[in-house]
Amino acid sequence: MSEEFNDMQENADIYTLVDEDGVEQDFEMIDQLEENGVVYYALVPYFEDPVKSIEGDTELVVLKAETGEDGEDILATIDDDDEYERIGNIFLDRIQEMFDEEEDGE
Repeated sequence: MSEEFNDMQENADIYTLVDEDGVEQDFEMIDQLEENGVVYYALVPYFEDPVKSIEGDTELVVLKAETGEDGEDILATIDDDDEYERIGNIFLDRIQEMFDEEEDGE
């Protein structure tokens, strides 16, 4: 395992999310943005084993910050289809730009 991967892993923002069935899964935040006063997060499933990360189907999960009933900040699903598509496309464009920059830098 390279030092670069170790550094990335140590600096990763890992979130454990619980779905509506009570199942926990770890996600890594890869990007965030604020639009119209709302903060959105782009996350991908996180695996401690880098081989599983590469081999797995990587789905992009887009969530937004909200305040829960108890006043705590939570990550919530985006229920509005137009909002989800708009924000998801922004993240996809930004992620593509990140990969393009990495390729140009090599």
